[in-house]
Amino acid sequence: MKPLTVALDILQGEDNCYFGTLLPTLETLMSKTLDMKDSLTVATGLPEAIAIKKRFASVLESNDAMLAAVTLPKFKLRWVRDQRKKEMVKGILAAECHKFLPGPEQQPARNPVSPTTPPDSGSSKDKEQGFFCFEDDDETFSTVETEVMAYLKTAKTGMEILKKCPTIKAICLKLNAATPSSAPVERLFSLGSLVLSPKRNRLSDKRFEKLLLMRYNHWFES
Repeated sequence: MKPLTVALDILQGEDNCYFGTLLPTLETLMSKTLDMKDSLTVATGLPEAIAIKKRFASVLESNDAMLAAVTLPKFKLRWVRDQRKKEMVKGILAAECHKFLPGPEQQPARNPVSPTTPPDSGSSKDKEQGFFCFEDDDETFSTVETEVMAYLKTAKTGMEILKKCPTIKAICLKLNAATPSSAPVERLFSLGSLVLSPKRNRLSDKRFEKLLLMRYNHWFES
């Protein structure tokens, strides 16, 4: 079951492993285990035993998990196989982008367009221009839609493309701050037991924290 071991390594990694990695990993794992089901000669019931849909039902249907995945440039909508679900995730992303826009009370008030000709002009055209007075068109919706479409259509997969999509970048930072696994924290605890040994059991909290930081972040340069 190589797909299972690879998925575990991905989710327990420390580099470039975000909350948005979880959903694409689960979807890919389900697809790969079902594809290799017929070729198994040993442990043929393992794909059903994993029961990803049952164990991770809340994650698979979570809007936050979908947004976290789609706002990572290396995934976007590539992990979604069903076209209907692609459109649904795209709609969720557009709706979330609208939430990050400033509300009406935060936007500057717009004054109606004033006529450009003197009001006492006698021509019918001038009277018509002075009669009609409209506000400028609201381009917020088209701006959001354009940003979403440009982000999804670009072939680049690096994080630097988020600089051109400020709204999507804000969503990505909000949802992808947490890691999907506690493995890095567990490694830190294991390393702490090497620092706080029986021969060094009188370390103060501050000194222990500094020693642990120096040992764990050994690549820091002075």
